[in-house]
Amino acid sequence: MELRHLRYFIAVAEELNFSRAAERLHIAQPPLSQQIQALEAELGLKLFERKKRPLQLTAAGQVFLTEAHLVLTQLEQAITSAQKVSRGEIGRLVVGTNSSVANSVLPDILQTFHPLFPEVILVLREVSSSQQVNQLRDRYIDIAFERLPNNNLNDNSLSFLPILQEPLVVALPEKHPLAAQSQIPLIALADEPFVLPPTDLVPSYSQIINLCQQVGFSPKVVQEATWMVTVLSSVAGGLGVTLLPANAQSLQRKGVVYRPIQGENLTSELAVVWRSDDTSVVLREFLEVTKSVARKMRLANRA
Repeated sequence: MELRHLRYFIAVAEELNFSRAAERLHIAQPPLSQQIQALEAELGLKLFERKKRPLQLTAAGQVFLTEAHLVLTQLEQAITSAQKVSRGEIGRLVVGTNSSVANSVLPDILQTFHPLFPEVILVLREVSSSQQVNQLRDRYIDIAFERLPNNNLNDNSLSFLPILQEPLVVALPEKHPLAAQSQIPLIALADEPFVLPPTDLVPSYSQIINLCQQVGFSPKVVQEATWMVTVLSSVAGGLGVTLLPANAQSLQRKGVVYRPIQGENLTSELAVVWRSDDTSVVLREFLEVTKSVARKMRLANRA
């Protein structure tokens, strides 16, 4: 039995007339009658009462009509779903995120992506910087955002694309003497205690240390903290100062003030990272949206 047999049968069953069904199917009536007879022979039962006028379905034919409709409906749904998957409109993507990304580009990506792909399930998984690469390789997450530089990205198993550069700002206790200044030279922090994440857990912070060394000092790290909220709590508690991407300013932590760095174009570079062998269409579409959003943010920052 072929699908065309079901379509032929449904047309005759709905029209209850072989001539009208043949016109509807754009075929001649004799071949249509032969196909219905062949279908009945294959099933071993009569689908129509041909001696009655108008043509009528047998009891078996009525049941078969209901089931034939279900078969074709399920086939259409299967075709539609497969087409959506092929276009990346259906699927699941696990996105590794952290507070820095959540305060930066991620909200705009989600606002753009969801209306375009409402049937894609996005799973947001909070992952520390030190865990993101391993979780990507182990397939716990499908895509992540990472600050550069990061030597863990230098292998063929992962691909990454820099998408955004953000200025660095100084975060310091609100009663700190330097808080009175509208801008703070980096060298002014030479004798200040710092709150920084350990570079083995957040590799990008090796850049912060290098920037300080370039102006003549090494940060005096008195407190280590991995998550941004913990770093800011330490600053609010007067333990030290820190350098953060400018998006941290959206976290209005009581007791903390932010100041731009004077005279230095110091930035933090954000990259999107994924597995090189991942051929997911959903991933590809998410990357395209990410690049588009990042491009708009760059243009807005230049304006």
